Amino acid sequence: MTELINIIPLVAAAFFLYSAWSDFQCWRIPNGVVLVLVSVYALGAVIRLTTTQDIGAALFSLDGVGGDIGAGLLLFTLGVALWAFRLFGAGDAKLFLPIGLFVGWHGMLPFAVFLLIGGILTMLALRLPMPLAFAHYAVIMRIEEIRISRKIPYGVIMVFATLVTMALGHHKA
Repeated sequence: MTELINIIPLVAAAFFLYSAWSDFQCWRIPNGVVLVLVSVYALGAVIRLTTTQDIGAALFSLDGVGGDIGAGLLLFTLGVALWAFRLFGAGDAKLFLPIGLFVGWHGMLPFAVFLLIGGILTMLALRLPMPLAFAHYAVIMRIEEIRISRKIPYGVIMVFATLVTMALGHHKA
């Protein structure tokens, strides 16, 4: 059972990376990826609850499933508000739910810090000129399209912050 618990963050990371790549390529985060991430979290939560000695603490503490759900709902609410003001896409807003589940309540501050760092780095990358030697690479061409359109694939920044937070040990599952 422990092996399954250890693999859940890796599976989640793979789906988070897929969502970031999809957002980078076409400004779209598929609903199916968000549903898979929520399902992967749910599987990890069920395993945690069935293998713990203190089910009350695992369910209702800020370190437990309750804290994770609270973080997910708080971030999702923030995402919906940003979407309502047309500052975010719907996919970005939906992606906040599994992000909150995986970073948990105690991972919210590190997530916010890494989100800020990612936003600043993205802003700088979009403002700096690209060297002509790299202009023919597909990724650089896509960055130029993003720069011209002024539409930021926020999912990439959100996934960066999530994965760094999870790597530092602020994750659940």
